[in-house]
Amino acid sequence: MRFTTLTHELDDGVLTVTLDRPDHLNAFTVEMADELEATFDEVNDQDDVRAVIVAGAGRAFCAGMDLNRPGNVFGLDETCRPTLADLADLTDPELRRIRDTGGRVTLAIYACRKPVIAAINGAAVGIGATMTLAMDARLASTTARIGLLFGRLGITPEAASTWFLPRIVGIPTALDLVYSADVVNADEAAACGLVRSVHEPADLLAAARELADRWTKGRSAVSTALTRQMMYRNAARPHPADAHRVDSLAMFYTSIGDGAEGVAAFREKRDPDFRASAAKDMPPFYEQWI
Repeated sequence: MRFTTLTHELDDGVLTVTLDRPDHLNAFTVEMADELEATFDEVNDQDDVRAVIVAGAGRAFCAGMDLNRPGNVFGLDETCRPTLADLADLTDPELRRIRDTGGRVTLAIYACRKPVIAAINGAAVGIGATMTLAMDARLASTTARIGLLFGRLGITPEAASTWFLPRIVGIPTALDLVYSADVVNADEAAACGLVRSVHEPADLLAAARELADRWTKGRSAVSTALTRQMMYRNAARPHPADAHRVDSLAMFYTSIGDGAEGVAAFREKRDPDFRASAAKDMPPFYEQWI
């Protein structure tokens, strides 16, 4: 795919994806949604990538949807009158006419097999904020400003943020953020748990890289992929027995895969040599489970 709104830089296993419309404060477009969705789909098959960092070019992270585009700025077909039944099969390409564009991106991030970190370097409002909620950590620059401004526009939160946000900050804080539609600074975002940490602008990407390395360097790609999906999916199940079923299968297959090497390395007091591929060696239950 030819990318026009993003740049990609791979360095020692960490892929930095930069939203690259700095003259428009990296405002979100349907093209950017397509490119982000493709990026997170493709990264699952790239064994040379162990983690992803998402950043913004220039002085903003993402200033929300580009509201200057002609027609329906959200890319929706206004002649349609969709129902819940119409959205039953999200794999149907015809549904792009009625699906929330940001939700396509966050569902692709949710399905990613690699840890994903947001490096919020400036303004992150609307979809610029909600896309980061599907990522595993949000690090903010001191210049970051985050706003869930949907109420000011007479629309609702999108990008599956009503699923992600309460899990990050809790229902009372989530409601306050979306009802008030206030823009919060980096320290306020950290205080309510919306971001993990705050950094000087010059240190932000290095901090994100340090976290990516701490999470993934010297780790099994399959174990990491399974762990990421288990945390998100099992936490949403109604009973711990549901998690136990998945845990049992995941533990079984990793124990006869990279786990065997991990145990041997521990006994021999050496670094493990993990070789399983998150693209090719996921356990047989995985595709059915997700």
